Amino acid sequence: MENKTIHRTSEENKQLVLRAAARLFLQKGYTATTLRQIATEAGVNIGSVMYLYESKENILCDLVSFVLGGQFAATEKLLAGKTEDMLLFWAAETTLQLYIAESSEYIRELYLAAYSHIKPASLIYQCIAEKLQVYFKAYYPEYEFKDFYELEIATGGIIRGFMSVPCDMYFTMQRKVRRYLETSFLVYKVPETKIQEAVDFVSLIDFEAAAPQVIDQLLAALDKQMIG
Repeated sequence: MENKTIHRTSEENKQLVLRAAARLFLQKGYTATTLRQIATEAGVNIGSVMYLYESKENILCDLVSFVLGGQFAATEKLLAGKTEDMLLFWAAETTLQLYIAESSEYIRELYLAAYSHIKPASLIYQCIAEKLQVYFKAYYPEYEFKDFYELEIATGGIIRGFMSVPCDMYFTMQRKVRRYLETSFLVYKVPETKIQEAVDFVSLIDFEAAAPQVIDQLLAALDKQMIG
């Protein structure tokens, strides 16, 4: 039988690697997954993986970019017709992150890795700071992008801390969300009445059901990119 060589573009290989990495990170965890395992899962030569990404951290950066976009899109869909208040949108988006991180220990580890490594963390701060300019400009009319970037370093540390501690019968998900919103919104000088409004608003949304759906949608979107 004649062997056929498969010729792919670099972009096609990157999509294969990203999809394989996402699935392995969810199955084995970020730390336990190796570049060689990703290459094998993707059906791509290890040399090509090294050429495309150089390190697992760089793969994580691409995955973070993809997930951030997916989370914001999912929140927009979840809140359609419920509110046009940007601050409440932000409360819902970050609450969704907390629920996704709580859905499995491997996902928790993935979030913590993203916030702990320099490159993906910087990418998160950059992306979120751009959103913060919209959401919190009313509270900081004189602030520029660099100011929101610096504040995001602070609130990024806060959400990482809350993600790192698993819920239990005492520290329930509801308490985690409330404490997180109370703490992070104080950084942006949000009035207490508005903080309570945000806490009440997110309590009306079924994030426990939404979180696994968003994860499935993100994986499906990766598959669709490959098919496309």
